[in-house]
Amino acid sequence: MRRYDVIVIGAGHAGCEAALSAARLGARVLLLTANIDSVALLPCNPSIGGPGKSQLVRELAVLGGEMPKAVDQTCMQVRRLNTSKGPAVQSLRAQIDRKMYQRVMRKVLEHQERLDLREGVVSEICVDDRGVAGVRLQSGRYWRARAVVLTGGTYLNAMLHYGKVHFPGGPNGQRAFSDLSASLSKMGFRLRRFKTGTPPRADGRTINYEGMIPQPGDSVERGFSLEPFQSPTTQAMCYLTYTTEKTHQLVRDNQQEAALLSGIIEGVGPRYCPSIEVRVFAFPDRSRHQVFIEPEGWDTHEVYLAGLSNSFPEHLQELIVHSVPGLEKAKITRLGYAIEYDCLYPDDLKTTLETKRVPGLFTAGQINGSSGYEEAAAQGLIAGVNAVSFIRGAPPLVIGRDEGYLGVLIDDLVTKGTEEPYRIMTSRAEYRLWLREDNCDLRLAEKAHQYGLMSQVQYDAIRAKWDGIQKKTQTLRDIRVRPQPQVQQVLEGVGSAPLTQGETLHQLLKRPEVKYENIQDIMESLGLQDDFAYPRELEVVVKYAEYLEKERRQVERFRNLEERIIPEGLDYEQVTALSREATEKLSKVRPRSLGQASRISGVSVADITTLMIYLEKRKRENEL
Repeated sequence: MRRYDVIVIGAGHAGCEAALSAARLGARVLLLTANIDSVALLPCNPSIGGPGKSQLVRELAVLGGEMPKAVDQTCMQVRRLNTSKGPAVQSLRAQIDRKMYQRVMRKVLEHQERLDLREGVVSEICVDDRGVAGVRLQSGRYWRARAVVLTGGTYLNAMLHYGKVHFPGGPNGQRAFSDLSASLSKMGFRLRRFKTGTPPRADGRTINYEGMIPQPGDSVERGFSLEPFQSPTTQAMCYLTYTTEKTHQLVRDNQQEAALLSGIIEGVGPRYCPSIEVRVFAFPDRSRHQVFIEPEGWDTHEVYLAGLSNSFPEHLQELIVHSVPGLEKAKITRLGYAIEYDCLYPDDLKTTLETKRVPGLFTAGQINGSSGYEEAAAQGLIAGVNAVSFIRGAPPLVIGRDEGYLGVLIDDLVTKGTEEPYRIMTSRAEYRLWLREDNCDLRLAEKAHQYGLMSQVQYDAIRAKWDGIQKKTQTLRDIRVRPQPQVQQVLEGVGSAPLTQGETLHQLLKRPEVKYENIQDIMESLGLQDDFAYPRELEVVVKYAEYLEKERRQVERFRNLEERIIPEGLDYEQVTALSREATEKLSKVRPRSLGQASRISGVSVADITTLMIYLEKRKRENEL
């Protein structure tokens, strides 16, 4: 019987990050997966990033995560989204080669010191009077561990649905597992059913692209990781088409055939990635819905039909696909399906992702009620780091809502819970101008370095970068230009008002239409050479200075409550002035701080004031 420090169950995106982060911090790690060939599987869309999600992946990069590096190595196309909007919602999105991504991630796992990747199906999580003790496999083998990270994904009690046909199974034809659900229930955990799904895939050679709208990639200066990035010389093309009235009529006429509409499926599906049957009935006035054609890899003709996720039987899936312009003769290579699975109530977790019920047991990914590769990977890293902190008795890694989308994601889950598969979005962040994609290193480098997730060389480089941005900002304030012809010519070229008197370059850059490259043109006309390496970050700092200062003041007020830690074993029944609802909610969630308590539904401002007074009184009594 071998003993490990940390055992990670499941080698999806959460499991990979959990295992790697724990091993890189010096723990002995066992990563167990039912099928080694399915490591880092992308069972749904072959893409990473997008609004909110892109910020998560960049934050992972700063915290030493592997997903950002793997995406940069395997991307087929990269696009910058929301470029016509402000920097708070601009984001990167990459189409990736699914199989290549898996190979890259598996190679990293197999070469990581102190990490053993092993095939095995866990049937039971074992506990003793101290908490988690290890895991037992279906084979009967028992592995001891001081901490366990469960990343069950969508495999627990999973049921696949194609119309009225349904049978146990996980994503992409993988096995489903019921023993683990039974083990969790035996330990007292509440389980619920969620639903997700995926669209059909088709042979790209049978698609007519002529009437579709091309969606080309962009040339970008930086990828997701902290490492140097070169946009792919040759980028794959995506295409956009639309459903038709014929599509919608097929859905309406055959709704009784859809597992999702017939009552067979009990689980709640994702609001922000609905299947075609949900779209048709939720938006009856819309004459069409988008369908994106996305390549699955360089070495395959298979393409992903994003927007046609459904739970219809095979013959109807073919009719629905063929009703879409350009797909009239498309040959389906894989059917779409709906999948139901067990997951936990995330308010049973601490902000560290450790379960409240069993010490040393951490959970991450879709088992926590979230959806998406990026959300899973982000939780996996935090769970892995905190599993090691738990073993060592060290302070846990907790990212605040004011520090990262990662903090928003976890705080939303454990504080508010979720009634549907949770997806991160920029609208969920109160401080999204501060939580931008381009300043993740500034926000998180200190913690990454403190927890051993970033080298001294990387940390020094990031500090030098932002010191350089500050110095350059001051330089722009110091250089004043007059209404000279060469200056006026540059301003006229971008449609900006000419100078009537002298202005600093800092004032000129604050104009919405003026880019840093225009400032460089002005400097060059004055005989000043400039090749500053971070123009994008500098522009945001200058143009949004007043808004950023306003958010900074809001963050300071927010931190005052976040820093008021609530004793872990506090008996809220003793706080007699609390409302009954607040007492029940606080006792259930067990918030870490007054800030977290204030975000619990049903806890009023008056309750927070009462709790604050009680804690102050207790503190004074303890000091006497």
